[in-house]
Amino acid sequence: MATGGFSSKRLLRVRELVDRHVNSGFVPGMVAVLARHGQVHVEATGALAFEDAGAGTPMAVDTICRMASMTKPIVAACAMTLVEDCTLRLDDPVDGLLPELADMTVLADPDGPLEDTVPAKRPITLRDLLTFTLGTGMVPAEPGTVPISDALDTLGEQPPDEWMRRLGTLPLVHHPGERWMYETAADVTGVLIARATGMSFGDALRERICDPLGMKDTAFSVGSESADRLATAYARENAADGEPVVEDGPDGRWIRPPVFEGGGGGLVSTAQDYLAFASALLAGGVRHGERVLSRPSVTLMTSDHLTPAQKAVSGFWPGYFDTMGWGFGMSVRTRRTQLGPSTGSYGWPGLYGTAWYNDPAEDMTAIFVMQRAHAGDQMLPMWNDLWTAVYQAIDD
Repeated sequence: MATGGFSSKRLLRVRELVDRHVNSGFVPGMVAVLARHGQVHVEATGALAFEDAGAGTPMAVDTICRMASMTKPIVAACAMTLVEDCTLRLDDPVDGLLPELADMTVLADPDGPLEDTVPAKRPITLRDLLTFTLGTGMVPAEPGTVPISDALDTLGEQPPDEWMRRLGTLPLVHHPGERWMYETAADVTGVLIARATGMSFGDALRERICDPLGMKDTAFSVGSESADRLATAYARENAADGEPVVEDGPDGRWIRPPVFEGGGGGLVSTAQDYLAFASALLAGGVRHGERVLSRPSVTLMTSDHLTPAQKAVSGFWPGYFDTMGWGFGMSVRTRRTQLGPSTGSYGWPGLYGTAWYNDPAEDMTAIFVMQRAHAGDQMLPMWNDLWTAVYQAIDD
């Protein structure tokens, strides 16, 4: 029997994998949501914390989780609402609202001293921010080996204006438009949205994206009335005795509003909230009759904007962009090499083991939610298995 284009029998393989990760002690709880042809299939197992196992609050579609980098696509969507109402333009310099980024300098040598710079060849635009090609971002390096990496690490969590001031004092690593660089662009986009709307970034997201889509649990902190639904996040490694180490608990940093509402990874949300967002994109910008974006905007967001030249010099390792590109705040699949997302699929994972992809060719959304640091790394064998299980269950 098939439900929503899935084989009921083959869906059991998804459940078996989800159960395996919980039963092995990798995570205390996990949720999988598969939506296709208007029907939704949910697998939820385990609890919000290891100490709750067997007796505590069960993991569910309304469990609140730290979405980390799955924040980025929502930020991009919010920015596009400002393009649609002509508050912002994709190819205008952002200098007017972000004067800290005007007249930037660029390192003569990306690994060299901060004082050795040249003038940037052109201003930074909103398109640069959304495609992560503004010229700065995450620079993986051992402390003390690359000056700009150390300098970027010192930005810390500051109020938005101070954070922008500090960023503006640093040179860019590359000229705008030359290379894809991760993370920082999404944080800058959040500040830009706040200044363009005249409200806090969180309020702008709520007004333009979350409220229209009914995403009531998506925010930069968890209200006291909802704290009992916040899952505990665990560190990558267990303690020496094998016991799991809590990285952020139900009374941790997300219980209070942050100093900096980070577009790179600051949101908490739920599987059902994220399904509302993903479903709206898959339907061309509309959800239950509420349009948040035009279909052309969604097409633009979910197209690959990186050139072959940019891909050749970008990414976390050689060949990083061999099978994917980058849209606005999310990856886009450009070549299918595994039993997984089709060419044209788009989405992104998060640090704590969250992952989402829309597959327009299959009319499908798939979301996985758990809370363990670095578990969202798509190079982990577990993800190959999870996506394989999703796609082998298609039955039409």
